[in-house]
Amino acid sequence: MLDWLQAEWPQVLGFVTGAVCVWLAGRRHVANYPIGIANNMVLFVVFIGAGLYATAVLQVVYLLMGVHGWWRWTHGVEQSRTYVVSTPRRAWPWLIAAALAGTAVLVWVLVTFTDSQVAIADAATTAVSLVAQYMLNRKWIENWFVWIAVDIAFVGLSIAAGLWVIAALYTLFIGLCVIGYRSWRRAAAADLGAGAAASVVRA
Repeated sequence: MLDWLQAEWPQVLGFVTGAVCVWLAGRRHVANYPIGIANNMVLFVVFIGAGLYATAVLQVVYLLMGVHGWWRWTHGVEQSRTYVVSTPRRAWPWLIAAALAGTAVLVWVLVTFTDSQVAIADAATTAVSLVAQYMLNRKWIENWFVWIAVDIAFVGLSIAAGLWVIAALYTLFIGLCVIGYRSWRRAAAADLGAGAAASVVRA
C-alpha cells in the first residue's frame, strides 16, 4: 500500500483536492476556488504525464478562470452565497457555439503539434469543461448538468489513459454534482420565497 501511495500520490492529492472543491462549490462556498486552483496545479502534472495534453492545458485555464470566479463571487454580482439564477436563453446558442469552436480548434492543435492518441475526446471534454466553468462563475444553475456530462466523459477518458484514481474522482464528481444541483435548487427556491415575501411587505 505504501509503495502504491508513493507512486500514485499526485493522483491521490488530485482526488482529495478535487472532491473538496466540488463539495464546496455545491455548498456555494467561495473556498471552492483556492482549493480548485491547488487541484489544477496537481492535475496539470498528472495529465501531462498521461499524454492528455489538452486536459493538462485545461488545468491552466481553469486556474485563470478560478481567479476570475473567485473575484466575481467576492466582488461581483455573484458575491451573495445564495444568488442563483437560470442560464439566460440567449446565452445557450453562444455556449454551444463556444464548445463546438473550442473543440475544433483544440483538435487541430492536438493533431498538428502533439502525439495525442485521443485528440477528439481530449479536445471535446476540454472545451465543454470551459463552458461549464464559465457557467459556474456566473452562478447559472444548469452548470451542474454540463459538469455531469463532462465528468461521465472524463471517466472513460481517464480509464483509457490508465488513470484509475482520477477515473474514480470523476465518478465521485458525478454524485457531488447531483448534490450540488439539489443544493442550488433549494437556494434558488429560498431566494424566490424571500423575494415574494419582500414584495408583500412593500405592498
